[in-house]
Amino acid sequence: MNLQLQHHVVIVTGGAKGIGEAITRAFAEEGATVCIFGRNPDEGRQLAEACVAKRQRVESYAVELTDEDAVRRAVAEVFARHQRIDVVVNNAGGNDAVSLRHSTADFRASLEKNIVQCFALVHHALDHLIASRGNVVNIGSKCSVTGQGGTSGYAASKGAMNALTREWALDLGSHGIRVNCVIPAEVITPLYERWLAQAPDPAAAREQLNQTIPLGRRTTTVEEIARTVVFIASPCSSHTTGQLLFVDGGYVHLDRACTQPTSHLKST
Repeated sequence: MNLQLQHHVVIVTGGAKGIGEAITRAFAEEGATVCIFGRNPDEGRQLAEACVAKRQRVESYAVELTDEDAVRRAVAEVFARHQRIDVVVNNAGGNDAVSLRHSTADFRASLEKNIVQCFALVHHALDHLIASRGNVVNIGSKCSVTGQGGTSGYAASKGAMNALTREWALDLGSHGIRVNCVIPAEVITPLYERWLAQAPDPAAAREQLNQTIPLGRRTTTVEEIARTVVFIASPCSSHTTGQLLFVDGGYVHLDRACTQPTSHLKST
């Protein structure tokens, strides 16, 4: 499918690895110009070079997203170079396990890293998004609706992301700007791989995880997340806004009883 993204300029935060890398590659494959915003210039540059070698348009910008002046300068640089910004993908962030046992300062820092930077980026890109009648795609987390335990900062940030998705969709709809949130559950990223590797039996831990997911008894791939993001950001999804899209194989909303071996729905 041609998603009509050939002339779009897309900012992807944390776009050099994991889900962000898959999003970058998916937009680039559709012909968009992708601008990676991230703190690690080497990772961004390596991905950009690999994509450019395939005649795709990917650029890397070294940006500490918690530094608002750096965000403002990077947005200005993208616009000066391309004269438009069509899509902002708020992907960067991390589950830092800031719990109630941590200090209030730690909690504030988690919010800065996981949600305040998203506000800052959209704030500084807003006039350009209005001009292009563009859109915002937020990358959420299952813990925003399920909880997870021991991660107050990240859960609060992702809950706020869900709320801001609805607030911004309403606030910006009069400008033709669409805002949606794609919510993963269990996705095997390099970070997740390292976590599984710490288990006494990594293979058994992975299989146990697979069995919690109703559809296909497998984790979601980064490509499945990325394809949803690209579609929802494209003109092919032109009347979809304010949505929380769970791309999780039914992990969050389907009755977990269906994943048990004794389920009455199990094939014989």
